[in-house]
Amino acid sequence: MKGLNNFSLSSRMALSIKVAALIMATTAVYYQDFIILGNEALRSELMSHMLAVPFIFVYLVYRKRKILRAVMPFETTASEKRLVPFYEIVGVMFCLLAFLLYWHGSYTFYPLEFHIVSLPLFLAGAILLLFNVQTLRALAFPITFLLLLTPPPVGIVYTTSTFLSSIAAEATYTILVVIGLPVELTNQYGAPALVLQRPRSSSIPFVIGVASSGIYSLIGFAVFAFFAAYIIRGKIWQKTIVLVAGFPFIYSLNIFRIIFILLLGYQYGIEAPTEAFHFFGGWVLIFLGTFILMSASSKIFKIGIFREKLQLLQCNHNQGLEETQNYCWVCGSLLKYMNVRFSKRDLFKIVTFLICVALIVTIEVPVFALTEGPAQLILFSPSGEQASTEILPEISGYTLYFIYRDKSFEETAGLDAALVYQYNPKNGSGTPISATIEMDNTRSALHGPEVSLITWPETHGGSPKVTQLDLRDTRLLQNPPIIGRFFACQKGKSENVQVFLYWYVNALFKTGPSSEKKYAKISLIDFANSSKEITEVEEKLLPIGQAIASYWQPVKAWSWIALLIAQHGYIVIMIIMALLTVILVVQTVDLQEEKQFNLKMFNKLSIPEEKVMLQAVHQAQKGSQPTARAIAYSYQSLTGTSIETDKLVEKLKDAEEAGLVKRDIISEQDEPLLVWKCQIAFPNPKLHLRSVRKFIRQE
Repeated sequence: MKGLNNFSLSSRMALSIKVAALIMATTAVYYQDFIILGNEALRSELMSHMLAVPFIFVYLVYRKRKILRAVMPFETTASEKRLVPFYEIVGVMFCLLAFLLYWHGSYTFYPLEFHIVSLPLFLAGAILLLFNVQTLRALAFPITFLLLLTPPPVGIVYTTSTFLSSIAAEATYTILVVIGLPVELTNQYGAPALVLQRPRSSSIPFVIGVASSGIYSLIGFAVFAFFAAYIIRGKIWQKTIVLVAGFPFIYSLNIFRIIFILLLGYQYGIEAPTEAFHFFGGWVLIFLGTFILMSASSKIFKIGIFREKLQLLQCNHNQGLEETQNYCWVCGSLLKYMNVRFSKRDLFKIVTFLICVALIVTIEVPVFALTEGPAQLILFSPSGEQASTEILPEISGYTLYFIYRDKSFEETAGLDAALVYQYNPKNGSGTPISATIEMDNTRSALHGPEVSLITWPETHGGSPKVTQLDLRDTRLLQNPPIIGRFFACQKGKSENVQVFLYWYVNALFKTGPSSEKKYAKISLIDFANSSKEITEVEEKLLPIGQAIASYWQPVKAWSWIALLIAQHGYIVIMIIMALLTVILVVQTVDLQEEKQFNLKMFNKLSIPEEKVMLQAVHQAQKGSQPTARAIAYSYQSLTGTSIETDKLVEKLKDAEEAGLVKRDIISEQDEPLLVWKCQIAFPNPKLHLRSVRKFIRQE
């Protein structure tokens, strides 16, 4: 229609200002988290699925563009009567809760995870503050979808890959044996491996570790599976089947990928499997599986994938009304977009919101502590075996030695460097303390010892090699707070207990003429004679860890207010959540009391036609589209007589002024539709319906 293309310049400017304020505030608060996530996604296969999340998010918002343009300026009669609408108060509470969660998360061992969890809360609060409930309702799924940016727990990933690797190895081995290939199922590096013997040539080993187990493909597919289940036009049970069926299907494709790679290796040699593995990597598998799954679901369930134009019954009431009305009062279809008003109150909200965000950014805390480090960090010899001891401080009573560079571990874990140092007691008493520094461009590559020693062995061949005895966090520096973690474990039946203290930093490493920012995991390792001595050894490691953390010179200290909030963040979060719960309960009680009051008004109505009309609204609301036309049909089914739509609309407007009904905009296939909702608490709808029909028969 003509009105749908005429969006006034003032409305575009008002909408642009509000959207720009939302984007600016979100970027200002979370920019460093976005940079870290982007780096992880580009460099780490575990995080690569995050590359798709922003693009899918933008598409989801674009898909909602019509309903968003319709609901952003929408205001109900009830909201206009209040000085401060209820949803704005909730929006402020959501934003405050997000900030508190952000600050408190920076004081924990998992700051990035806490920050990403707070992102949907912040967006929801900002939308409620700058727009309205209908806008948040339209964006509920896209905002929730951003939680997929949360880094997956490494321990759970490796534990899951245990099961997947075993099944993939057994299935691949069985299929290759059936087709007559000389293959052997063995174990290498603790992981299942397939060894394929080529004719008149050497054997080809293929280790089914974490990367080839299919876990990365399943994680990436989860992003597209939730997206596909949301956009397909079907019933809930159909979407659930598509979502659930997708995971075993993708895993089956991964098994066939391994078979295909081994067949290429059998035919063309060892280089072919390596190249094929990278070419037919996770992304190809994900896109292929998603396409096949969506195509199959479309044919099996006869459901559409892309948005189709909303089919409404022919309406003769909306002809020529584009200049005077935004919606057809009868069928509820959109005639022209409402103008987005930009009042002084909106200007005050935006300015206040941005000022608050600016003040918060000034006391913003880093995700990981950025350190300057010593002047000369690493100096490799031509053989690459030496490193400077200046990277660690001298500790009183100990002599620091560089032991070696663990190249084998670097290749296995995919790290840039793994350096091993040792603090030896000068007086000869006591055990030496090992100090290791692992460096990489990504944080996700630096696993904790609880993953390397417990979860990793479980992933690669059976029971864990060690038993966990202690796992807890400790604070190494007060300001800025650097959080370390103690981990104690016992290997097999040995009485010796290995005790770790490790933490993460982000630092500039000098490897030659230039410096490069990298993530580092610093670990201190010592031994206890028994589990009873764990605490004693931990107390021995703690001051050394504090000395190293201080030696690396954190660049930026926290402000006292940020430190105070972070330390007691969980208490403030509980208080805010309690207040938010009270507000929501009070609002729910108020709405229920309002509906009870409306019921008394309904019972006092002396005009039967108005009572039946309100009952018709209630009946039509049980359907998916309670438009005025649907209400007219319900009225006719109740009374046996029809009502003029113009007359019905006038009565609905009068009832809205009295608070008995309200207008709302719902999304039907992402198209806006004006509907009417009853605001009366009928105690027993069926009993009341019988009484209404009895009254009509008497009339």
